[in-house]
Amino acid sequence: MLVTDSARLADAVLNALPARVAATRHSERVTAAFHGPQSAVVLVDDIAQATAFSNAYAPEHLELHLADPRPEDYVNAGAVFVGPYTPVSLGDYLAGSNHVLPTGGQARYGAGLSAATFLRPQQVVEYDRAALSEVRDAIVTLAEAEALPAHGEAVTARFEV
Repeated sequence: MLVTDSARLADAVLNALPARVAATRHSERVTAAFHGPQSAVVLVDDIAQATAFSNAYAPEHLELHLADPRPEDYVNAGAVFVGPYTPVSLGDYLAGSNHVLPTGGQARYGAGLSAATFLRPQQVVEYDRAALSEVRDAIVTLAEAEALPAHGEAVTARFEV
């Protein structure tokens, strides 16, 4: 996928691809990939539109080749590679970045595999009587607003004793 605001660049890439693909070892696989629904050259009006497109598409790997790259603007990508000397293969083999990344647009809501993936975080809450008393009215008010009176009653019952 190429997203660009330059018609000249889009044409140059499309013209260069056949020779590059023919010269690669697995040209049949690459040819099939380039003809698949995930492959396209997308011409946009400006970088803001390119950013929006990328965030909606949520690529597994994203290479930014921009005069003023702002990787922080690209929030939905598995991994972001910045500049002409940072190819995806650098991340795959040597840079130490995660290689198990969300595919199929899943970067919109998921991150790459990490040690945290295998952890089960647990929240522990502990109040004493005085602390609960300070927030009692707020809890009852919220419970009533949500039409869940038993939530409020679970608090007020502790003060009836």
